[in-house]
Amino acid sequence: MRLEEILQKYNEGSLSLNDFKKLISFSYVENIEKNIAKLDINREIRRGIPEIIYAEKKEYSDIVTIVTKVLHRNDIVVISRISKDYAKKLQVYCKKNKYYFEIGKNSSTILLSKNKSIKVNENSRIGIISAGTSDIGIAEEARLVSKAMGCHAIISYDVGVAGIHRIFSSLKEMINQNVHAIIVVAGMEGALPSIVSSCVDVPVIGVPTSIGYGFGSDGVAALSSMLQSCSLGLTVVNIDNGIGAGAYASLISNRMCSR
Repeated sequence: MRLEEILQKYNEGSLSLNDFKKLISFSYVENIEKNIAKLDINREIRRGIPEIIYAEKKEYSDIVTIVTKVLHRNDIVVISRISKDYAKKLQVYCKKNKYYFEIGKNSSTILLSKNKSIKVNENSRIGIISAGTSDIGIAEEARLVSKAMGCHAIISYDVGVAGIHRIFSSLKEMINQNVHAIIVVAGMEGALPSIVSSCVDVPVIGVPTSIGYGFGSDGVAALSSMLQSCSLGLTVVNIDNGIGAGAYASLISNRMCSR
């Protein structure tokens, strides 16, 4: 439940003072059965970031248990790094429970909601760019997190430095749409974020991906290149961390819209 909803319910008298205190408490943590997780159920209220479940190496039954508990308290949950088999099972589970389900293109990230749709603030806007098609899965992580945070994403994929002329129309559109931040996802030599940052007057978040070979394998070259950029206004997250980039860009945009 979002802070605005809690305040509205309390103002209308449908929420008691005691329940109001519980919902906004900094220490309100819910243990999940068998001690498999401790949910920080007020993270969205406190930080503006929804619960994100890291599914890698978790059993499917545990994932479903955590999802059920989260959606009992909150409207939205994001699941990252889930296997294809588990994703298919989870989609069946969501259809059965009439949950909103969206999986990113070429991605292992899923967005779930107990509502039929997710409200997005059209004034809260970010741009998301991928250098190549191999980077789209990580870019989609960022897009789904931004959507979960109520932020509208303008996307442009496969516009890397191998054909640098492709990027300019995308940047023009994003600036005309008044984006508050731009995420740039790139593997190989990781040059694109520096180029984008040199062209725009909004914060740019570089996401190195583990796409490459030789010295560039596992994203090492892309990360090194982005960290060594001489273009000011560029910050860099860890390799393949589309989740972190999406959250960071959306916090910037949502904060700008609240002014």
